[in-house]
Amino acid sequence: MEPATCLRFEGIKRRFGRLRVLTGVSGTVGPGEVLLVHGANGSGKSTLVRILAGLLAQERGTVEYRLDGRALAIDERRRAVGYVAPDLALYEELTAVENLEFFCRLRGVDAGRAPELLDRLGLPHDRLAGALSSGMRQRLRWGWALLDRPRLLLLDEPFQNLDQPGVEQGTAILDEHLAAGGFAVVANPGPLEVPRVASRIDLGG
Repeated sequence: MEPATCLRFEGIKRRFGRLRVLTGVSGTVGPGEVLLVHGANGSGKSTLVRILAGLLAQERGTVEYRLDGRALAIDERRRAVGYVAPDLALYEELTAVENLEFFCRLRGVDAGRAPELLDRLGLPHDRLAGALSSGMRQRLRWGWALLDRPRLLLLDEPFQNLDQPGVEQGTAILDEHLAAGGFAVVANPGPLEVPRVASRIDLGG
């Protein structure tokens, strides 16, 4: 029986010019679970996450995100997932709270969610994003991903540049998300112990 809510992808292939990065990757993850993606540098981990987020097209294969029994179209999938990645751009001329408020408007989320998240993440509301440290920028990316309480988190190097309190906070947030019935794909986690791992993909390299 088809699960009411899950992410399933099959036979994902992608290359850049003559470089074949993904050669037929498949996986499934559902509520309360983490799919962990391992691999050497250049093995395609970030490429896979971008494809799952609907930000990059695969050459072959299928991606299906079912939410409460309905398969989402690719534009719906882009809006429905929470995405963290090192290349997620922030508006440097805006403050931390202005960045999140802007994304609230894009997502149709109550702007009151922005200061609530900044407090949870320990970020100064009025500091320009361009003046934030690399670790603070990463916390702000977490804030963007969590804005509209998505069921699915797609996390690429989610703990990059975080200090130990930031790592512990991110791990706690992920665990809470999973305990509440959310699910996640985590790539490039580093040596950290990710909670509730149900399956793993090793892309080699």
